[in-house]
Amino acid sequence: MFIALIAAAVTVFIIPFDSQYAGYFDLKTLACLFSVLAVVCALRNVRFFYWLALRVVRTFKTMRLCALALVYVTFIGSMLIANDMALLTFLPLGFYVLKVSGKEKYMAVLFILQNIAANLGGMLTPFGNPQNLYLYSKFNIPDGEFVSVMLPSFLLSIVMFTLCCVIFFRNERIDVPNENIRPEPLRVSLYLVLFALSIVMVFRFIPYYIGLAVIFTVLLFADKKALAKVDYPLLLTFVFFFVFAGNMARIAPVREFLTSLLEKNTLLFSTLSCQFISNVPSAILLSQFTNDYRSLLVGVNIGGTGTLIASLASLITFREYTKHNKGKALSYLAKFSAFNFAFLAILLIFNLFVFK
Repeated sequence: MFIALIAAAVTVFIIPFDSQYAGYFDLKTLACLFSVLAVVCALRNVRFFYWLALRVVRTFKTMRLCALALVYVTFIGSMLIANDMALLTFLPLGFYVLKVSGKEKYMAVLFILQNIAANLGGMLTPFGNPQNLYLYSKFNIPDGEFVSVMLPSFLLSIVMFTLCCVIFFRNERIDVPNENIRPEPLRVSLYLVLFALSIVMVFRFIPYYIGLAVIFTVLLFADKKALAKVDYPLLLTFVFFFVFAGNMARIAPVREFLTSLLEKNTLLFSTLSCQFISNVPSAILLSQFTNDYRSLLVGVNIGGTGTLIASLASLITFREYTKHNKGKALSYLAKFSAFNFAFLAILLIFNLFVFK
């Protein structure tokens, strides 16, 4: 957020405030993102996702099957509650399973695969990743086309992390103690209705300002803490990058340079951009210079793998791992880089052939 603020402030000196600034902001994206994040926080407050994931994991009795369950629940969770929320919800569950079963040696690999699953799982839905929501809204991408564009990479990702779980986790028996968690049914039902409303907003079935008003008002009375826990720095990052991207698009040399790069290969350059400035800023910036939203959409999703900052959600995993494993940051980064760049290379080569 701070970097985005600095970037926006610098461009303001080049392009002073004028009437065109009002057109920079995608209010629908901001409203939908806030609504999804707020409802997810409410569901997390009643431990709904933890309860759901724990029930899934209890049905499996081996380390390999448990790893598959944890990675898949993170993968599916990111499609519904966004990648950062999926990691905040399911990484602690992964730690809990490994801790009580005495399998902490698997923690680095499990966390890395959960991280990759969260970043790649969200690619299939407009609300799965923040950059998806922005591009979906900006280019008015039809629902069927959005899914068809992302489905090949989505399916390949499933195959890849499934194979990793089979290869890197032994088929050894584990036991997970019972934990009596029962979320309050009425609150869960209310929040699930609000979640459905937020999804309806995303898919344009109702005006975003009506859905936003309803969700905010209900949570104001039902769970003020959920409103307080919304990732406001993420929302402000969007706001600042809207200003930065809007101004960059009005600087002729920058516009001509980035347009020429994207004309050569939008998929490749958007993927590379993510490695240095992350996927959300890349989506907002590069969308000003190309109409090839199909390649851009794929690029900023698979580009979430690679470096630690390619997706800011990866910093959540890094923080969670180092919290439990003091002094092992470098070894974790080495494994993280090996897995992520392998995934990135395979997905990029695959898509370069698809979009050739």
